[in-house]
Amino acid sequence: MPNITLRLGGDILQEVKLIKERTTLGRRPHCDVVMENMAVSGQHACLVLAGQQVSIEDLDSTNGTYVNGSAVKKQLLQDGDVIEIGKFTIKFSAASVAVEGREEEQEGLTVNASLAPAPPVSPVAPLSPMQPPADQVGRIKVIAGPGVGRELTLTKIVTTFGKPGVAVAAITRREHDYFVHLVEGIDAPLLNGSPVGQEPRLLGEGDQITLSGTVLQFSQC
Repeated sequence: MPNITLRLGGDILQEVKLIKERTTLGRRPHCDVVMENMAVSGQHACLVLAGQQVSIEDLDSTNGTYVNGSAVKKQLLQDGDVIEIGKFTIKFSAASVAVEGREEEQEGLTVNASLAPAPPVSPVAPLSPMQPPADQVGRIKVIAGPGVGRELTLTKIVTTFGKPGVAVAAITRREHDYFVHLVEGIDAPLLNGSPVGQEPRLLGEGDQITLSGTVLQFSQC
């Protein structure tokens, strides 16, 4: 399955499997891949999946879309192509690869913090808009099901959890807010008892996420 890896500088921000016919890229929260930078248009570009082929289309963006250094309007992607949008780079892979990062097996529930650690920040430097203050970092705790009592601090841009091949969900950090959405599978996660699809849902203090028999409670303190 084709996939993309989103990077900012030397950091991996997100890896996305291209399972939808159209995967939108842009600054707006409803985009499939959100890139929070003013050089990125609200709805900047999209990836179009047709069979085994993937094309990139620029959606009349302000600053353009580049593939391997050349501006494009629409182009068929080849394995290893690098897309540039604003300060972000997106590497295209024709076949899925293992997600980088630390995994914790929780007796059936896999929690994957899928990013490398953020680089150290000088004490005199302002906080990056992508990194919330320490007192606003979110956490999830297993309150029912296998692994009860375990906690995970949501310091990464994307944290995935679930059972690969059955149902996988993700919690995405956008500035000071956290959102949950379905990544793959037919067993949709529940947010306070309500099914969650691929449209991100904002998380609030004490919200409960249920997936594959495990209940996670979100907190942000």
